[in-house]
Amino acid sequence: MKKGNILIVDDNKSVLSALELLLQFEFDVVRCISHPKQIASELRSSEIDVVLLDMNFSAGLNNGNEGLFWLKEIKKLSPDTEVVLMTAFAEVELAVNALKLGAADFIVKPWQNEKLIATLQTVIKLRHSNQQIGELKNRENGLKQELYNPNDFLDTFSPAMQKVMQMVSKVAGTNASVLITGENGTGKELIAREIHRQSQRNKKGLLVTVDMGALSENLVESELFGHKKGAFTDAKEDRMGKFQLADKGTLFLDEIGNLSLQHQAKLLVALESRNIVPLGSNKNIKVDIRLISATNNEIEKEVENGQFREDLLYRLNTIRIELPPLRERGEDIELLAGFFVKKYQKKYQKKSLRLSSGAIRKLMQHHWPGNVRELKHTIEKAVILSDQEVLKAEDFIFKPIGGKKAHQRQATLADMERQMIEEAMDKYNGNLSLVAEKLGISRQTLYNKMKRYAI
Repeated sequence: MKKGNILIVDDNKSVLSALELLLQFEFDVVRCISHPKQIASELRSSEIDVVLLDMNFSAGLNNGNEGLFWLKEIKKLSPDTEVVLMTAFAEVELAVNALKLGAADFIVKPWQNEKLIATLQTVIKLRHSNQQIGELKNRENGLKQELYNPNDFLDTFSPAMQKVMQMVSKVAGTNASVLITGENGTGKELIAREIHRQSQRNKKGLLVTVDMGALSENLVESELFGHKKGAFTDAKEDRMGKFQLADKGTLFLDEIGNLSLQHQAKLLVALESRNIVPLGSNKNIKVDIRLISATNNEIEKEVENGQFREDLLYRLNTIRIELPPLRERGEDIELLAGFFVKKYQKKYQKKSLRLSSGAIRKLMQHHWPGNVRELKHTIEKAVILSDQEVLKAEDFIFKPIGGKKAHQRQATLADMERQMIEEAMDKYNGNLSLVAEKLGISRQTLYNKMKRYAI
C-alpha cells in the first residue's frame, strides 16, 4: 500500500531532523532540503505527493511572502503536487491567501505530532482521489475517441436505430433514469455514453461504468459505495466508490440483472435517499447522480420469478430504450463495417483499405448472433490479417453452426464451448439464468465466457 512521498523544505536543520524522525515510519519517502531553490530538481527527479513548506527563509522576515512565492512556483512546476504550509506566525489573512493560491492546508509551529501526521495523511488521500478522478476523465475522453465519433457512428441509416437515437435526444436533457435492454453486443454502453454526452452532466461530471456481471458477490458493495481502511481483510486503504466518483455525472450499471436480491435492496436505498455509506463507515455521503442501467435479461420475467425486485425495476425503468439486434438492422451492417474498417486501419497502421462488394454481401447475409460486438471483432481480425487494399469475401470466415458442426474435424474445445453457449442462447431465448442452469455452470462463469467469445 502506497503511503505517500513527502518533501520537507525548511531552513532550520533542527526542524528538518525532528520532522524526518517523526514522519519516516508514517510515509514511504521523506526527503528534506534546507533551501527552496532545490525544490525544482526534487520535483523533477522523483514523484512527490506533498511538499511541507516553511513560509520564511530570510533572516528578519516573517510576513510569509517567501512561502507564497514558492507555493506558486511548486504549482507551476507540478500542479498535482499538494502543498502544506508551515509557519510560526498564525495569521488568518495569510492562511486565506495561501489557500486561494492552491495550498491544501496550513500548519502552525510548534506543531502537534498527531495533528501534523493526520493532516499529511488526509492531504495524500485527497491527492490520490484527485488522481483517480483524473484517470477516469482521461479514460472517458479516450473511450469517446476510440469507440465512436457520434456524427458518423451513431447516425445510422436503419429506421429502428433512428427511432432509438430520437429517444436518446429526448431523454438526454433530463435526469430521468434510463433502462437499456437488448441482446448482448447490441451497443448498450455506447447508447449510455451518447445519453451522457448529450446531457448537461457531461460538463459537470463523469460517466462512470460498473460491469455488474463481472463483479464477484463480495465486492459489489465496496465497488458501488466505497470502503474505509480496515472495513474487511483486504481493505488496506480508503477507497472511493463508483457512486461518489459519478457525483454530478452519470452512473452506468451494466448487466444490472446480475445483481443479487441482497444488493438490489441496498441499491434501492441508495437511489431513494441519494445517500451512500461506505463499508466500515457510519457517515452518510450525499451523491448527485443520473442512473443509466442495462440488461440483456428478460427483466419482467425475473420480477415474476422473484429474482428481481419490482420496486427497484420501477426506479430503473422511468425511460426504457430497447436496442434491436443487428440482424434486424440490415442497413446498418455496411455502415458499421465501413466505420470499423477505418478505425482498425488507423489503429494497425494499414494503408488504404475498403470492402469489396462480395465482402459486403457476405457480411449482410450473416446472422450476427454476437451483434455489433461480433461485427467489430470480425472486422478487426480481417484488417489485422489483410495484405491487400481490398477486403474480400474470403477474408471473412464464420464458424459453422447447426448441422454443419459434423464437418468441424479440427474444432478446438473453445470452438465447441462457444457453439454450445450460442446454441443454448438461441434455444432459451437469451435467458442467462436458464442457459447457465442447463449448461451446468454459474451465471457469472457464463457471463465471463460470453465476453471472452464475443457472444
